[in-house]
Amino acid sequence: MRFVRATVTLAAILVAWHAVVLVSGLPHFILPSPLRVGAMLADRASLIATHAAYTLAEILLGLALGTLLGCTTALTLAAFRPARRWLLPLLVVSQAVPVFALAPILVLWFGYGMASKIVMATLVIYFPVTSAFYDGLRRTDPGWLDLARTMDGPRWRVLWHVRLPAALPAFASGLRVAAAVAPIGAVVGEWVGSSVGLGFLMLHANARMQTDLMFAALAVLAAMAVTLYVAVDFVLRRLLPWQPETLLTDEGE
Repeated sequence: MRFVRATVTLAAILVAWHAVVLVSGLPHFILPSPLRVGAMLADRASLIATHAAYTLAEILLGLALGTLLGCTTALTLAAFRPARRWLLPLLVVSQAVPVFALAPILVLWFGYGMASKIVMATLVIYFPVTSAFYDGLRRTDPGWLDLARTMDGPRWRVLWHVRLPAALPAFASGLRVAAAVAPIGAVVGEWVGSSVGLGFLMLHANARMQTDLMFAALAVLAAMAVTLYVAVDFVLRRLLPWQPETLLTDEGE
């Protein structure tokens, strides 16, 4: 049913888009029709696939590094009180600086290759994972902690066997957010400076007034982002079977 609803919604959007193009009479270089974008996808499939593979690699590497750094930071904050005193203010201050404003600096430091885009994606992903995981670690059920103390559980065992499993649902929420925003960092980095990738292709097409190609690249990027989010959500649901969903759902879902 979810697949059917998603298909119907997508079809409705495409029909509305096509209707707007027909009624408004806008030229194709301002707003191409979905049929024209589809034709461009078919004609330039090889070109778009090459750039999409590069962008996808940046997104996946950034997601992996951002998640690893975020988990490490959250565990460090939970395990060491001095780390909380020094790192928490730095985390808060770091969010006062827009990550996108760092893109030109990252390109200057790491070059026009893939490294600067991976770093950009890592920075975008890092804070949601860190904040969500750390929040889960520090909000463990007090009853579980009292039971662990009653059984003389060492601090590290309490962290590993009690706090960590209890924080996994919060970590999963942060990872879902990270999966949704991961493409942003990679594409912004490509806009600032790159010679390959969907962001570069979109800028190149826009400069040449190839709006249909730009929309085709955007459609592929959106499909990649949705697929990544759905894949992460699917894996997390399977890995956390004990996390209940308490929202009422329609019968048959």
